[in-house]
Amino acid sequence: MAVFKIKGIHCASCAAIISKSITKLGGIKSVDVNFATEKAKIDFDQDLVSLDDMNNAIDKLGYTLYQDVHAGNGGHVMSNGDRMSGMDHSEHSGIGVSKDDKLKELHVHKVKIRFALPVSLVVFAIMMWDIVSRTFTGIPKIPVSMEIFNTVFMIVATVVMFWIGKPFLEGVIRFIKYRVANMDTLIGIGTLVAYLYSVFVTLFPVAREALGLPEFTYFDVTIVVIGFVAFGKYLEARSKLKTGEAIEKLLGLQAKIALVVRDGKEIEIPVSDVVIGDIIIVKPGTKIPVDGEIIEGASSIDESMVTGESIPSDKKVGDLVVGSTINKQGHFKFKATRVGSDTLLAQIVKMVEEAQGSKAPIQELADKISGIFTPIVLGIAILTLVLWLTVGTAALGFTAALSYGILCFVGILVIACPCALGLATPTAIIVGVGKGAENGILVKDAESLQKLSTVDTVVMDKTGTITKGKPEVTNIVVIDKTLTETDVLRFAGSIEKMSEHPLAQAIVDSAQSKNITFVDIEGFTALEGVGVKGMVAGQILSVCKPSSGDTKYTEVKELQGQGKTVVIVEMGGKNIGLIALSDTLKNEAKQAIEALHKKGVRVVMLTGDNTLAAHYIANQAGIDEVIAEVLPQEKALKIKELQAQGRVVAMAGDGVNDAPALVQADVGIAMATGADIAIESAGITLLHGDIGKLVKAIVLSKSTMRTVKQNLFWAFIYNVIGIPIAAGLLFPFFGIVLNPVFAGAAMAFSSVSVVTNSLRLKLRSL
Repeated sequence: MAVFKIKGIHCASCAAIISKSITKLGGIKSVDVNFATEKAKIDFDQDLVSLDDMNNAIDKLGYTLYQDVHAGNGGHVMSNGDRMSGMDHSEHSGIGVSKDDKLKELHVHKVKIRFALPVSLVVFAIMMWDIVSRTFTGIPKIPVSMEIFNTVFMIVATVVMFWIGKPFLEGVIRFIKYRVANMDTLIGIGTLVAYLYSVFVTLFPVAREALGLPEFTYFDVTIVVIGFVAFGKYLEARSKLKTGEAIEKLLGLQAKIALVVRDGKEIEIPVSDVVIGDIIIVKPGTKIPVDGEIIEGASSIDESMVTGESIPSDKKVGDLVVGSTINKQGHFKFKATRVGSDTLLAQIVKMVEEAQGSKAPIQELADKISGIFTPIVLGIAILTLVLWLTVGTAALGFTAALSYGILCFVGILVIACPCALGLATPTAIIVGVGKGAENGILVKDAESLQKLSTVDTVVMDKTGTITKGKPEVTNIVVIDKTLTETDVLRFAGSIEKMSEHPLAQAIVDSAQSKNITFVDIEGFTALEGVGVKGMVAGQILSVCKPSSGDTKYTEVKELQGQGKTVVIVEMGGKNIGLIALSDTLKNEAKQAIEALHKKGVRVVMLTGDNTLAAHYIANQAGIDEVIAEVLPQEKALKIKELQAQGRVVAMAGDGVNDAPALVQADVGIAMATGADIAIESAGITLLHGDIGKLVKAIVLSKSTMRTVKQNLFWAFIYNVIGIPIAAGLLFPFFGIVLNPVFAGAAMAFSSVSVVTNSLRLKLRSL
């Protein structure tokens, strides 16, 4: 199995064409072309077929395969260790060419769009004015002569046709040469016929009159269709450019330098130079370079990148540490046990890449049918012309039959011009995405918005998604009955304000929120991995974790049974109280989950946190199923298991550890308050970390997709009704032939109906 990048692929039909062409070669076992990542996984016999052979089969169609820089002999991917050591991030752009090349290409598109889009909008407005003025006598006609009108529009249409529309013309050429059709082919044929017919009418008025053709032209059709579709392709290219940012964010998490002990000396070396067995020194506030085992010292480590858990984990000799997590407190040494591609972060990078590569791209209805629709329309148009020139000539004479035949031929191709088809999806998506943004729902791509409408299972991370993501004081138990809860919190807060531990800050914040006055502390000492102590009025004051065998207080066991962290406050040698801390449920979480249930959506919690804490939060929120103590590399597998059951899964998370699952899910939903990598890996982001917006996002998705389907109906109904009429079906019965003027009007009104229907989304309440 080898992985190749693809140059020239730009729609789902392209993927099908490439796959079909390569599969025909001898020695090809399987071909998996992914339009989203612009890569192909090909299993082939190298003794029977080569890369050159495959390129010979598709080069003529406008596509090129070339070896992925990460692929070695037989398609074995280069180690992630190599990737993690300062390689060019342009290769992580998620596209078939380097990021720099794609940016240059995008710039070229932008230059073209800056000309084409404004011109298209102006021409579209003029086109609508002309049609309305011809329909309603009270509307004044455009105060410009037809001759001037046609001349100006011909110049503009020529520039648009042969500059902006060049890819579409190439699609027509490939169709003629090799009989392969995609959306470009359909657009190219329709606009080219409209353009050539209009040029003929404008430049050869005598011939037009001799043939009995009307003065009406279709330059406006050429300009508007190409301008709007080119703008849609620009937006698509810009969106695809961002697909690789998730990998870049992950790579940016890794520490760049490691402080190691070699030959009895402390030296700084690049992380890529660390080898298994190196002794590494980690100071407070720095990132841990690689995975390993503590051999000296103790610390409190922020492992939220891995577990998603907000409360730091206390580590001591013998405990394992994970590369790229942050040492919050303490100074320790550890022995490197996993480096390069074996580190946990490297594995997460690999999983995100694999999930991106395995996800099937959305198959837009327009792309699916274009390969069939194009030859059918052409066949009908040619057959119609032939029938008019044969049967029509016998009945009406050659001159009349030729005139009617040309009218019908052009009418069919013009009415079949895919203006409304090209607008059907993007207009609904543009309005839907804008509506979402107004409501704090940021949609990255149309695929995510479409798939969200079919979701039947929502999987949620706990910390930062269902909960607030930071520890808070939830319980204060007074042991010394001569004191109050305020007294216990005052003493605990007074000493904890001198500590750097995150749990200490939660206690201090709780005391300050109640305007509690602190007392003076003397002789403060931090007890590594245990707690803190000091002196108050000559008495020893300490705040420490209970020992593992401490069963003196039933409250400790009860609170720990709820997944809470408990500390014991002692003064003068006796316990005066207990303080419990925990991440707490977001205010909107329960209501959001109830709303999902009403829509028939099953809710699953997937968390790296301990089972007790997970079930405690799940019971509060009303969650259907809990999957706890799951490692980052296992989260994506759990999503796969649900998908294997036939479920359409949306994953909501906010941490680095959620990234593989967010990509693996049918729809990834990130909290904007979470890690950048989570946001980049997800297709939808909820501002302010408001899980309540998830329900609104589903409503938005269903409304948008319903509008897309309605638009596609309106886009095609004109073809279904108009093409037979344009072909002259009514002529034998009523003597009616559809003039291209009315074909253009039908096409224009189909566009108007599509745009108007899309704008109705603005009125939809979420």
